[in-house]
Amino acid sequence: MRPGARRARGARGAAVVAVLAACLAPAGCVQTVAGPAPKQDLVALLLPESKTSRYEMIDRPEFEKAIAENCPECRLVYANAGQSAARQQAQAESALSQGAGVLVLDPVDSVAARGIVEAAEARGVAVVAYDRFISEAPLDYFVAYDAGRVGHIQGTALVEAVGTDLAPGEGVLLVHGAPTDPNAAVIKRGLNEALWGSGITVLAEYDTPDWSPDASQQWVESQLTVFGDRVVGVYAANDGTAAGAISALRAGGLESVPVTGHDAELAAIQRIVAGDQLMTVYKRIGQQARLAAAIAVRLLRGEEPTADLLVGGVPSRLLQPVEVTRENVRSVIIDGGVFTVDEICTPAYRAACADLGLLEEGR
Repeated sequence: MRPGARRARGARGAAVVAVLAACLAPAGCVQTVAGPAPKQDLVALLLPESKTSRYEMIDRPEFEKAIAENCPECRLVYANAGQSAARQQAQAESALSQGAGVLVLDPVDSVAARGIVEAAEARGVAVVAYDRFISEAPLDYFVAYDAGRVGHIQGTALVEAVGTDLAPGEGVLLVHGAPTDPNAAVIKRGLNEALWGSGITVLAEYDTPDWSPDASQQWVESQLTVFGDRVVGVYAANDGTAAGAISALRAGGLESVPVTGHDAELAAIQRIVAGDQLMTVYKRIGQQARLAAAIAVRLLRGEEPTADLLVGGVPSRLLQPVEVTRENVRSVIIDGGVFTVDEICTPAYRAACADLGLLEEGR
């Protein structure tokens, strides 16, 4: 954030008409929109998509509850962009036209989102980048998990599972996240740090459009036609792409190949219990959502939230993720209140749960 940017916003405030003129491909340029002055009781939460279950199951409800607790008089505008940058731009337009005093923005496309942040700045509206950073934009705050740490945890787990005593021609496939997601690039850097010097050969790698499980499955299937059983491990950037990769491996008769994950979705936890997925990375998303809500309320009231560090010059809080494997499913996921035994140990997984000692005596 530019020095004094927040003070400058407050000085301009409602005197400046918000402009949303960012050129989006393929949406084109959005027209200038005028609206009322920012209100001191209105917060907007703009999330990117709903394919990943966490957004509607955790982020939204936890954020809503925290807003109600921290600011009972506040109102919330909520919108989900469904993975469309153009739709998110229109949703931001709507929130600003309603007089939102703070935008909490998880961008579909971090480049396109710069226009949203600049329009908010022109109106005197603070912006909290949530979960994904927006570079070269006048942000007020950034709240997320340490994406580099996520990639390093995943890469370390893959190296340990695959080992370094590989036959000539054997190696791993890397299924990265969406190229429009800045977190995907940071996760990739953490992964590369873990793989560096391991001696493991990367056979091929892929940036998955929209984090799509279907795209992941199709790509892994195509690589198996090239490499076959020389694939001894698959790095998958999240649990959705892991699901696609695992489906492809099963179809190719390679059920024992280790596959990483990230997000600790229920289906992934069940796959880990069953031995179908190597690991995932758990982020206390509820904690992140509640923290973002508290920061949004402080900004709405004109207060200066404390920060742990600066990311790109922006005051930030980066939370620490946790690895989840078969060995710590109980301590991290069940004892941590993420999912219950009943939710995990459905009939298809009861035998695997029993093997892990997750079922209580007599159940």
